[in-house]
Amino acid sequence: MKPVLFSHARVVDPSRGLDEHGSVLVGGGQILASGAAALNQGAPDNATIIDCAGQTIMPGLVDTRVFIGEPGGEHRETIASASAAAAAGGVTTLVMMPDADPVIDDPALVEFVLRSARETASVNVRPAASITKSMAGREMTEFGLLGEAGAVAFTDGRHTIASAAVMRRALTYARDFGAVIAHEIEDRDLAGSGVMNEGLTASWLGLAGIPREAELIPLERDLALARLTGAKYHAAKISTAMSADSIRRAKAECAGVTAGAAIHSLALNENDIGAYRTFFRLSPPLRAEEDRLAIVEALRDGTIDLISSSHDPQDVDTKRLPFAEAEPGAIGLETLLAVALRLVHNGDLTLLRLAEVLSSSPARVFGLPGGSLKPGAPADLIRVDLDRPWVVRTEDILSRSKNTCFEGARLQGKVLQTLVAGRTVFTV
Repeated sequence: MKPVLFSHARVVDPSRGLDEHGSVLVGGGQILASGAAALNQGAPDNATIIDCAGQTIMPGLVDTRVFIGEPGGEHRETIASASAAAAAGGVTTLVMMPDADPVIDDPALVEFVLRSARETASVNVRPAASITKSMAGREMTEFGLLGEAGAVAFTDGRHTIASAAVMRRALTYARDFGAVIAHEIEDRDLAGSGVMNEGLTASWLGLAGIPREAELIPLERDLALARLTGAKYHAAKISTAMSADSIRRAKAECAGVTAGAAIHSLALNENDIGAYRTFFRLSPPLRAEEDRLAIVEALRDGTIDLISSSHDPQDVDTKRLPFAEAEPGAIGLETLLAVALRLVHNGDLTLLRLAEVLSSSPARVFGLPGGSLKPGAPADLIRVDLDRPWVVRTEDILSRSKNTCFEGARLQGKVLQTLVAGRTVFTV
């Protein structure tokens, strides 16, 4: 591949705290130079020069919570279709959840995912393995063998481990292997038959509510066990002010604690459910506006380390149902950056902080390459027009499933080009 010079760009590199006018030179699958210093280096004689005209170059996004149907649910999403959607959304590395059929709880299945990704994916696909066999919450998987096969983290996906003893054992083993436990937290007994946030809105809609404590109680247990074991514990998706306060306190005592938030919890609230729109049936449920604002503040002050799309494809058979009967989940790979840019356009976050929580921070938390434009880093980057308006249309969605919360939404900020290892995998 010929070298490529992106000139006259706004270069945003959170790994170096850099936001300045400059250039980015790519060659041999790596970043050769970036920032204002690159302006004076010129371009090799055979380089392709792209005049960005003030557009933004930033690291490709690292999405750490992506559900894919393959194997077993290819009608909802395949590795290839998720990869195409990711590239269009500026995601250059994604962590695939083990929720499949069969569950990714065996080294052979980890190898299957990696092999399929090599053959069909245009972005980096990194599998996570389940903490317990069949995600049943009882018997632990072989962390050592799964890690050697290529699993980058351990999670029971959509499931919360009810047993404190199992969770303590998992955290202890994860510590010994230097692995990350990423846990989705909801007390199933407290949540009961709830389908949305408990409160006045749920009462008005006549829907069973899920109390905030259903998230807080298992989180507090996990944080206590993380302190006890000294393991790397990641609260995958927090959604309430109480949870943010718990993470804030835990971080002061335990360096291994990190937390993430799904983009839906930052951009939407319970009022968006409106006329029982099942695409807004999510897990965790959309919360009250005060919780959304608390999650934004926690993201701003560093309590929350990263944003994920929580991409969860569902087909019409699981969504075209009464609200209480529909499966939770929404796709989000293609809209992740554009929706997150709302936080920049309204002044909640700086672009540098947003780039950090979408790229360098998730790469750091999960020990992945990427998230940087420094020389020598992999040339995983995106070219973005921060101000370009566009409308989310179902017919334009590349994912096999179309269950987006943002159908018809007018967004500002468009990915124009995505590079993985210096190779263009998406362009407008």
